[in-house]
Amino acid sequence: MRAFDYTRAEDAKGASAAAAAASAARFIAGGTNLLDLMKLQIETPRTVVDISRLPLRAIEETDEGGLRIGALVTNSDLAADERVRRDYPVLSRALLAGASGQLRNKATTGGNLLQRTRCGYFYDTSTACNKREPGSGCDAMGGFNRILAVLGTSDKCIATHPSDMAVAMRALDAVVETMKADGSTRELTLDALYRLPGDTPQIETALEPGELITALRLPAPLGGTQVYRKVRDRASYAFALVSVAAVVTMDAGRMNTVRLAFGGLGTMPWRDRAVEEVLEGQMPSAELFARAADVLLAEAKGHGENDFKIPLARRTLAAVLHEAVRGETR
Repeated sequence: MRAFDYTRAEDAKGASAAAAAASAARFIAGGTNLLDLMKLQIETPRTVVDISRLPLRAIEETDEGGLRIGALVTNSDLAADERVRRDYPVLSRALLAGASGQLRNKATTGGNLLQRTRCGYFYDTSTACNKREPGSGCDAMGGFNRILAVLGTSDKCIATHPSDMAVAMRALDAVVETMKADGSTRELTLDALYRLPGDTPQIETALEPGELITALRLPAPLGGTQVYRKVRDRASYAFALVSVAAVVTMDAGRMNTVRLAFGGLGTMPWRDRAVEEVLEGQMPSAELFARAADVLLAEAKGHGENDFKIPLARRTLAAVLHEAVRGETR
């Protein structure tokens, strides 16, 4: 680990200002991703701004009937919150499907969103990785890419965003609240927060230098049946090969409201509203679910070892939709 300057922020504006004023600064709270990367000298910040003592650990009900979740709420506390378990069970289940108990006790909501999109080559400094060293190439292309992305990739990067929580947040239409160095605030949907890799895979979000995530806001609950299914190589502590977050309401036997987001498939937590439009207002059937999968995977591209993800995603989506329309939860 390289030497760095350390400062502890007293408030959100001060944290943002300190990070914006320094070159190559990083915020640290739980540190579950950043510290690993610093030890390997993949992340080499000159300044680390400690935000762990900011008053951002509350989960509050909003005037609109939703929840406002402070950026420093731990994944464990968020998963266990009675309101989350009752009204947003897809989020609670996604959180509990991610990482280990020890990591969930430290990892924060804001940090979970901003963990690096990555693959094994990103961690191996002896290999080429455009995300770690822009312009150096991508050894994952034609290499060991079994768990990597098939949607949203570019010829520069096929790494997969690893978060389970963010997949559920996308399905729930969560909004991110931020603060900039001048004290101004803004709101971003997760669609707007994440960037596709394109030619600059090292830039993963739309956040500006020093911009701090202060909270996430969930809209009023949709109700219906909520399912989170994660297919992975082992029962715990493994990234998703494919995951699906689904919120489905039914009306007179038809699929009324459908919200779907996917993990393990894309370079960002993936959502395609065209898939939902295929399903909404329709009577559920195997043929309908197959058409939805066709839309989801129309642009999917395997890279050899991860080709299997395309049929796996098709089967997983169908299984989740069958569960949802039967009113089952998992």
